[in-house]
Amino acid sequence: MQAEATNALVIDSTLSDLELASFPCAFSTAEGMIQRAGLGAERVLITGASGGVGSAAVQLAKRRGAHVTAQTSLAKIDALKALGADEALDRDATLPEDAFDVVLDLVGGERWPKLLDALVTRGRYVTSGAIAGPIVELDLRTLYLKDLTLIGSTRQEPAVFSDLVGYIERGEIRPLLAESYPLKNLRRAQEAFLEKSHMGKIGIQVAA
Repeated sequence: MQAEATNALVIDSTLSDLELASFPCAFSTAEGMIQRAGLGAERVLITGASGGVGSAAVQLAKRRGAHVTAQTSLAKIDALKALGADEALDRDATLPEDAFDVVLDLVGGERWPKLLDALVTRGRYVTSGAIAGPIVELDLRTLYLKDLTLIGSTRQEPAVFSDLVGYIERGEIRPLLAESYPLKNLRRAQEAFLEKSHMGKIGIQVAA
């Protein structure tokens, strides 16, 4: 397999190959969302916070000085606080209104309008996922009366990944590798993924 030189970056790290492999997709997606939102030392709500992208977003938001509220299942609240979240809410909890400057959303679904209600006036909403459903109901009055900004985030500027490399090298973020399996146990790894009892990434070890 070949890669263009522009997509190959040197990294100086003592982390294992498997640990480093946990960064590219999840952390670059989360960093892209955060950069698109222009998140600073503000109040941010992160939905789906125990997944790969969500848990990456918790770390990346904290390194910017944000006050992080993570939304997840009850069973994973303590783990997210240990990761750095200032507060954690059950995913079915009622959200406070006018409480967050930014929402980083990976969930969507029928409760989506409540995410906009949770934003302050001139708040920013960013999405890069819709695991609870892609079709949502938007009241345009909420959008224009609160002067909200809605942002979709998939494509990333080259600087996103080079920034991540810097964070890794300086030890500002750490891999969140829930479990790892040899390639021959790929089916078990897929089963573990579907059980959704893990937090972070599941790694697959491929023999050299």
